[in-house]
Amino acid sequence: MSDVVCEVIAQLPTKYGTFEAHGYVDQRSGEHHVALVKGDIADGEPVLCRVHSECLTGDTFGSIRCDCGEQRSRAMRQIEKEGRGVFLYMRQEGRGIGLINKLKAYVLQEQGMDTVEANLALGFKDDERDYSAGAMILQDLGIKKLRLMTNNPTKIDGLNEYGLEIVERVPIQMPINPFDKYYMQTKQKKMGHMTTYEV
Repeated sequence: MSDVVCEVIAQLPTKYGTFEAHGYVDQRSGEHHVALVKGDIADGEPVLCRVHSECLTGDTFGSIRCDCGEQRSRAMRQIEKEGRGVFLYMRQEGRGIGLINKLKAYVLQEQGMDTVEANLALGFKDDERDYSAGAMILQDLGIKKLRLMTNNPTKIDGLNEYGLEIVERVPIQMPINPFDKYYMQTKQKKMGHMTTYEV
Protein backbone atom coordinates (compact mmCIF):
# COMPACT_ATOMS: atom_id res chain seq x y z
CA MET A 1 0.00 0.00 0.00
CA SER A 2 1.28 3.46 -0.94
CA ASP A 3 2.02 6.08 1.70
CA VAL A 4 0.09 8.64 -0.35
CA VAL A 5 -3.67 8.46 -0.88
CA CYS A 6 -5.73 10.36 -3.42
CA GLU A 7 -8.70 11.70 -1.44
CA VAL A 8 -10.46 13.75 -4.14
CA ILE A 9 -10.45 14.62 -7.84
CA ALA A 10 -12.04 17.88 -8.96
CA GLN A 11 -12.08 20.10 -12.04
CA LEU A 12 -9.99 23.24 -11.61
CA PRO A 13 -10.41 26.00 -14.21
CA THR A 14 -7.45 28.41 -14.04
CA LYS A 15 -6.23 31.39 -16.03
CA TYR A 16 -3.81 28.96 -17.70
CA GLY A 17 -6.47 26.42 -18.65
CA THR A 18 -8.63 23.76 -17.01
CA PHE A 19 -6.91 21.00 -15.06
CA GLU A 20 -8.03 17.98 -13.07
CA ALA A 21 -6.92 18.53 -9.46
CA HIS A 22 -5.98 15.32 -7.63
CA GLY A 23 -5.76 15.96 -3.89
CA TYR A 24 -3.33 13.67 -2.08
CA VAL A 25 -2.61 13.08 1.60
CA ASP A 26 0.77 11.76 2.72
CA GLN A 27 -0.15 9.22 5.40
CA ARG A 28 3.27 9.54 7.04
CA SER A 29 3.28 13.31 7.59
CA GLY A 30 -0.38 14.25 7.14
CA GLU A 31 0.74 16.80 4.53
CA HIS A 32 -1.49 17.62 1.56
CA HIS A 33 -0.22 17.78 -2.04
CA VAL A 34 -2.00 18.51 -5.33
CA ALA A 35 -1.39 17.13 -8.80
CA LEU A 36 -2.89 19.22 -11.60
CA VAL A 37 -3.41 16.82 -14.48
CA LYS A 38 -3.98 17.64 -18.15
CA GLY A 39 -4.93 15.02 -20.73
CA ASP A 40 -4.18 11.29 -20.83
CA ILE A 41 -1.01 10.81 -18.80
CA ALA A 42 -1.23 7.05 -18.17
CA ASP A 43 -0.67 5.85 -21.75
CA GLY A 44 2.96 4.88 -21.18
CA GLU A 45 4.43 7.81 -23.10
CA PRO A 46 6.78 10.25 -21.30
CA VAL A 47 4.83 12.96 -19.48
CA LEU A 48 5.74 16.65 -19.30
CA CYS A 49 5.93 17.36 -15.57
CA ARG A 50 6.84 20.07 -13.12
CA VAL A 51 7.42 19.01 -9.50
CA HIS A 52 7.03 22.37 -7.78
CA SER A 53 7.75 23.02 -4.12
CA GLU A 54 5.34 25.35 -2.37
CA CYS A 55 6.53 28.96 -2.23
CA LEU A 56 3.95 31.19 -0.57
CA THR A 57 6.06 34.31 -1.03
CA GLY A 58 6.67 33.74 -4.74
CA ASP A 59 3.58 31.81 -5.85
CA THR A 60 1.00 33.84 -3.91
CA PHE A 61 2.52 37.21 -2.99
CA GLY A 62 4.54 37.68 -6.18
CA SER A 63 7.91 37.99 -4.43
CA ILE A 64 10.82 38.60 -6.77
CA ARG A 65 13.41 37.33 -4.29
CA CYS A 66 13.09 34.01 -6.15
CA ASP A 67 11.84 32.75 -9.52
CA CYS A 68 9.24 30.33 -8.12
CA GLY A 69 6.14 32.22 -9.19
CA GLU A 70 7.47 32.70 -12.71
CA GLN A 71 8.42 29.03 -12.95
CA ARG A 72 4.93 28.01 -11.80
CA SER A 73 3.29 30.18 -14.43
CA ARG A 74 5.55 29.03 -17.25
CA ALA A 75 5.13 25.36 -16.36
CA MET A 76 1.34 25.55 -16.26
CA ARG A 77 1.25 27.42 -19.56
CA GLN A 78 3.55 24.86 -21.16
CA ILE A 79 1.44 21.92 -19.97
CA GLU A 80 -1.70 23.64 -21.21
CA LYS A 81 -0.04 24.35 -24.57
CA GLU A 82 0.93 20.69 -25.01
CA GLY A 83 -2.47 19.53 -23.82
CA ARG A 84 -0.95 16.83 -21.64
CA GLY A 85 1.10 16.83 -18.47
CA VAL A 86 1.22 17.17 -14.69
CA PHE A 87 1.95 20.11 -12.43
CA LEU A 88 2.68 18.58 -9.03
CA TYR A 89 2.49 21.07 -6.14
CA MET A 90 4.34 19.77 -3.11
CA ARG A 91 3.87 21.24 0.37
CA GLN A 92 7.54 21.67 1.25
CA GLU A 93 7.99 25.40 1.69
CA GLY A 94 11.45 26.90 1.68
CA ARG A 95 13.19 23.79 0.33
CA GLY A 96 11.62 21.88 3.20
CA ILE A 97 12.39 24.18 6.16
CA GLY A 98 8.95 25.82 6.39
CA LEU A 99 7.64 29.34 5.96
CA ILE A 100 8.85 30.92 9.21
CA ASN A 101 12.33 29.48 8.87
CA LYS A 102 12.43 30.67 5.26
CA LEU A 103 11.66 34.21 6.44
CA LYS A 104 14.40 33.86 9.06
CA ALA A 105 16.74 32.81 6.27
CA TYR A 106 15.74 35.95 4.37
CA VAL A 107 16.89 38.05 7.32
CA LEU A 108 20.26 36.28 7.36
CA GLN A 109 20.57 36.85 3.61
CA GLU A 110 19.89 40.56 4.18
CA GLN A 111 22.84 40.48 6.60
CA GLY A 112 25.16 39.08 3.92
CA MET A 113 24.76 35.30 3.93
CA ASP A 114 23.81 33.41 0.80
CA THR A 115 20.84 31.01 0.77
CA VAL A 116 22.97 27.95 1.55
CA GLU A 117 24.82 29.64 4.43
CA ALA A 118 21.51 30.89 5.86
CA ASN A 119 19.96 27.42 5.90
CA LEU A 120 23.05 25.95 7.54
CA ALA A 121 23.12 28.73 10.14
CA LEU A 122 19.52 27.85 11.06
CA GLY A 123 20.52 24.22 11.61
CA PHE A 124 19.23 22.77 8.33
CA LYS A 125 20.80 21.20 5.27
CA ASP A 126 20.94 23.37 2.16
CA ASP A 127 17.93 21.41 0.87
CA GLU A 128 15.65 19.44 3.21
CA ARG A 129 13.20 18.22 0.57
CA ASP A 130 12.17 14.58 0.23
CA TYR A 131 10.98 13.45 -3.18
CA SER A 132 9.48 10.12 -2.10
CA ALA A 133 5.92 11.43 -1.76
CA GLY A 134 6.13 13.17 -5.13
CA ALA A 135 7.40 10.00 -6.78
CA MET A 136 4.60 7.94 -5.20
CA ILE A 137 1.98 10.42 -6.41
CA LEU A 138 3.31 10.31 -9.96
CA GLN A 139 3.39 6.52 -9.89
CA ASP A 140 -0.17 6.46 -8.52
CA LEU A 141 -1.19 8.54 -11.54
CA GLY A 142 0.22 5.82 -13.78
CA ILE A 143 3.36 7.68 -14.81
CA LYS A 144 6.65 5.88 -15.36
CA LYS A 145 8.59 8.23 -17.64
CA LEU A 146 8.99 11.99 -17.26
CA ARG A 147 10.01 14.99 -19.29
CA LEU A 148 10.87 16.95 -16.17
CA MET A 149 10.81 20.75 -16.10
CA THR A 150 13.66 21.57 -13.73
CA ASN A 151 17.14 23.06 -13.35
CA ASN A 152 17.84 21.08 -10.18
CA PRO A 153 19.98 17.90 -10.47
CA THR A 154 18.98 16.84 -6.93
CA LYS A 155 15.35 16.70 -8.02
CA ILE A 156 16.25 14.48 -10.98
CA ASP A 157 18.26 12.15 -8.73
CA GLY A 158 15.53 12.15 -6.07
CA LEU A 159 12.81 11.06 -8.50
CA ASN A 160 15.08 8.55 -10.24
CA GLU A 161 15.83 7.00 -6.86
CA TYR A 162 12.16 6.09 -6.46
CA GLY A 163 11.78 4.36 -9.79
CA LEU A 164 10.78 7.12 -12.20
CA GLU A 165 12.68 7.44 -15.46
CA ILE A 166 13.64 10.97 -16.46
CA VAL A 167 13.89 10.74 -20.26
CA GLU A 168 14.37 14.49 -20.77
CA ARG A 169 15.21 17.53 -18.70
CA VAL A 170 13.24 20.54 -19.90
CA PRO A 171 15.05 23.73 -18.79
CA ILE A 172 12.93 26.34 -17.01
CA GLN A 173 15.32 29.26 -16.52
CA MET A 174 13.89 32.69 -15.72
CA PRO A 175 15.59 36.06 -16.25
CA ILE A 176 17.27 37.34 -13.09
CA ASN A 177 16.45 40.64 -11.42
CA PRO A 178 18.34 42.78 -8.88
CA PHE A 179 16.50 41.13 -5.96
CA ASP A 180 17.12 37.48 -6.88
CA LYS A 181 20.47 37.72 -8.68
CA TYR A 182 22.63 36.56 -5.75
CA TYR A 183 20.13 33.82 -4.85
CA MET A 184 20.03 32.45 -8.41
CA GLN A 185 23.81 32.59 -8.77
CA THR A 186 24.23 30.77 -5.45
CA LYS A 187 21.90 27.96 -6.55
CA GLN A 188 23.96 27.61 -9.72
CA LYS A 189 27.36 27.80 -8.03
CA LYS A 190 26.77 25.93 -4.76
CA MET A 191 23.79 23.65 -5.51
CA GLY A 192 24.68 22.67 -9.06
CA HIS A 193 21.60 24.09 -10.73
CA MET A 194 21.85 23.69 -14.50
CA THR A 195 21.49 27.36 -15.40
CA THR A 196 23.61 29.77 -17.40
CA TYR A 197 23.80 32.85 -15.18
CA GLU A 198 27.15 34.63 -15.02
CA VAL A 199 28.72 33.99 -11.61
